[in-house]
Amino acid sequence: MAKDRKRSHSQRSPSPPKPPIFPSYQTAPNLNPKVKLLCEIIATTPSSTVENLLENTGLRITQHDVENVLNLSYSFPSQAVKFFRWSGHKLQHQHSPYSWNLVVDLLGKNGLFDAMWDAVKSMKNAGLVSLATFASVFSSYVRFDKVKEAVLTFEVMDQYGCVRDIVALNTLISAICREGKTIDGLEFLRVARSRIKPDSDSYAILLEGWEKEGNVSLAKTTFDEMVAEDGISEALRHVDILLEKKCYPGMKFFRDALDDFQKVGNVRGAELIWKAMVEKVGIMPDTEMHNLMITLYCSKNYTDLAKKMLDEMVFTGAFPDVQSYDVLFHFLIKNRKLKDASVVFNEMVKNEFFPSKADCIRAVKIFLDVGDPYMAIKVWKFMLENYDSDLEETGNLLINGLRDANMLPEAVKYAEGMIEKRIKVTAATLSRLKHSLTREKKDRVYEELIRKWKSLLIARYMIVLMHAIAVFPIASDYARFNGFAFAYDIQYDKNFLIILQKLSCLHACFVLFLDTG
Repeated sequence: MAKDRKRSHSQRSPSPPKPPIFPSYQTAPNLNPKVKLLCEIIATTPSSTVENLLENTGLRITQHDVENVLNLSYSFPSQAVKFFRWSGHKLQHQHSPYSWNLVVDLLGKNGLFDAMWDAVKSMKNAGLVSLATFASVFSSYVRFDKVKEAVLTFEVMDQYGCVRDIVALNTLISAICREGKTIDGLEFLRVARSRIKPDSDSYAILLEGWEKEGNVSLAKTTFDEMVAEDGISEALRHVDILLEKKCYPGMKFFRDALDDFQKVGNVRGAELIWKAMVEKVGIMPDTEMHNLMITLYCSKNYTDLAKKMLDEMVFTGAFPDVQSYDVLFHFLIKNRKLKDASVVFNEMVKNEFFPSKADCIRAVKIFLDVGDPYMAIKVWKFMLENYDSDLEETGNLLINGLRDANMLPEAVKYAEGMIEKRIKVTAATLSRLKHSLTREKKDRVYEELIRKWKSLLIARYMIVLMHAIAVFPIASDYARFNGFAFAYDIQYDKNFLIILQKLSCLHACFVLFLDTG
């Protein structure tokens, strides 16, 4: 490590708030007698004379013996280092990487950071530094409330032959969170993620830290950041892990997840998130979330599941709205599932929700096509009661459909109803009715129908004429009536324009007579 960085560390840092409890040879079960003797020498001998006493034992040792002794000598770091040096001579300086890491760890855990870094440098020279080495350094710094130094260590890892990758990042976050400093871990991640993309483990470590600290609010914040970083699908893969750790996502996550799955048409993913939300977390979905599922099911032609979802809404405390019904009715009509469409339509109207005009028009046509004129009539009646424009085409379609279905009295009845409501019955429709009525020897019925039709037409013409005279009092302006008549949807001929011209002239003379008194 750079000298200036090394000088920033004190020789021995203050003890951590809670004194560490290190493992002892005195309590270790079934300890090898040789290891026990070596540990006893280290624990009872001053550092200055420990190497001589060790030499006088005449013991032959192995790498495994060294590892066991170091594991049980954390409480005596100075003597342990002397033992490590002495045993190195016995092993022709062939210490195991694990032994080296134990030395680094016991020095760090005792706050002897300069000595710790000396050991790391020696490991570097021997090509023995690994992520495990830095995991120990991270842990020791954080233990002594030196998170900043732990982060600086992460930044210089590559100088010691270790890659600063996602595994290293997670190792540092884990060391920070393990000591109850999860907020520092979150802040570090927010800075580091611009260079190293976090993975699910990164967030799982933080969430586990929040769970240990009992901070539900920041747990949800962290989860939202995971969703923003990795997306809903990736986050969903780890929902079970999060639930096991009692890190429950909130309503916003589940709503966004359903919305995301609905947009891409992922039924399986949506069902998994729904199950996790309802059964594992206990969140009751609202109307908006039900509508997302209904839309998703319908888009995949799972209208039975969509209908089931609609029917079960009330059991979760949610209630269908106009969108719930409208989406389902639209797809039932589109997919010609007309029995279900009839049920939904009746329920919809009963609850005072209006199907869209476009769906009603489509429904009338399809019901007539499949031979269900009575349902077509029901939809038409709804349209007459609730819509006051763009009804002409559907009305004429219904009349012709009823005529074709051998329901001539009903066809006449609804033609009369259209005339009374001033909805245009086309000449083609009247011609077909005339043909059928004549064949049935019901000419008088047709004559009565045509009389009503002409009466309405004359009334409309007179209204238009009066308005025209008021707007175009000068005879020479009658040609401008083209646009005016078009606004009234009047189909006029040359005779009509002649009548208009005469009325306009008469009006002009009458006005002149009044003016000249």
